[in-house]
Amino acid sequence: MAGLSRIDRRKFIQTTSAAGLGLSLMSFPEIVTGKDDRKVKLALIGVGLRGRNHLHLLLRRSDVEVVAICDIDKDALQKSQALISKAGKPAAKEFTGSETAYLNLLAEKDIAGVVISTPWLWHTRMAVDTMKAGKYAGVEVSAANTLEECWDLVNTHEATGVPVMILENVCYRRDVMAVLQMVRAGLFGELTHLECGYQHDLREVKFNNGKQPYGGGVEFGEKGYSEARWRTEHSIHRNGDIYPTHGIGPVAEYLNINRGNRFDYLTSTATKARGLHKYIVDQAGKDHPNAKINFKLGDIITTVIRTANGETITVQHDTNSPRPYSLGFRVQGTEGLWMDLNDSIYIQGVSEKPHRWEPDKAYMEKYDHPLWRKYGAEAQGAGHGGMDFFVIHAFVESVKRQAPTPLDAYDAAAWSAITPLSEQSIAGGSEPVHFPDFTRGRWMKRKPVFALDDRY
Repeated sequence: MAGLSRIDRRKFIQTTSAAGLGLSLMSFPEIVTGKDDRKVKLALIGVGLRGRNHLHLLLRRSDVEVVAICDIDKDALQKSQALISKAGKPAAKEFTGSETAYLNLLAEKDIAGVVISTPWLWHTRMAVDTMKAGKYAGVEVSAANTLEECWDLVNTHEATGVPVMILENVCYRRDVMAVLQMVRAGLFGELTHLECGYQHDLREVKFNNGKQPYGGGVEFGEKGYSEARWRTEHSIHRNGDIYPTHGIGPVAEYLNINRGNRFDYLTSTATKARGLHKYIVDQAGKDHPNAKINFKLGDIITTVIRTANGETITVQHDTNSPRPYSLGFRVQGTEGLWMDLNDSIYIQGVSEKPHRWEPDKAYMEKYDHPLWRKYGAEAQGAGHGGMDFFVIHAFVESVKRQAPTPLDAYDAAAWSAITPLSEQSIAGGSEPVHFPDFTRGRWMKRKPVFALDDRY
């Protein structure tokens, strides 16, 4: 099977366009009924730490053949082949030698889908080339860095009819999906305000000694290891929310963004930049060459989004400060709210004591999503508490069924657009900046699809 070769492309494009290029998966009865035991041949572009996490999960599946891998790092390729061998599978064909070696991989006729786990600046161009090659693209977050790249994803998807899925794993976090069930059941009433973010101390990720994944040191770039080779550069040159999708993805699903609602405009504000400089001085002294770097990224970026339906969203980016990990979710409506920071919930007229939090455990059990009830055992051992299983599962099942992906090009564009728009707002003194309508008006008629099929 080569990409969409078994689909009538014209019919696929006409069908998806009729409902805004994003029909509910239940609109494909010939696909979703009966047992589906087809195998798909997949490839991976980028097999560093994140790519090998995906590879590990794909190798656990009986319906997937990993036939090709691509990376410029020979060590990453060797470690990947070792994983494949340990799983008792045939060695994958390797593509390496240059930054564009992935184009040779895309020329392979039998590959149906490609998982892209490369540095951020390559995500869009690789996803676009994958779609142009007629293969499903599963792209890691964020999917784009600029508004032009956001439009590239949308325009290529519409021109080719080939799906691209943003691999946002937090959308599948167990408590996040349970809260989605609560939102859809109306437990919180009408939603009014939501909060989220990416609050994660990444100083040891952005700097290390080049000899181990995360273990101290203050080097980056060519002297760094893994993400330190490229991620730290963004902190030098950019000032905005450079990693918004872990928080905004779930919130977008709660608010039906691109499917009856849309992001309207945002304002963003940055604090001064102090965290990375202080880390270098504390670790290596004020005379270290890296202590002279002028980092542009504010330690904390606060973005406020208003939607077309009148809700507000606060999004925070905080990766250069000493702090425990938190995505800072808050879902508030006219009848109550939930917060993940203290695992607490309050529902007016339901909670035992007025104005008092109660633990959310009973609610999480009651509203546990059917996908977790069905696949929870299979997700054991998967990364990030099991949610990595679900995002890869959804991608594989979409490829098998040759169906639209549950997180699509419009999601990838709208969520990723927060980065360039926040940069623009900060540069303009926290001025309001409007989101493009990547759906070109289709958001008003498109229907929610995420996690509504009990199989993926």
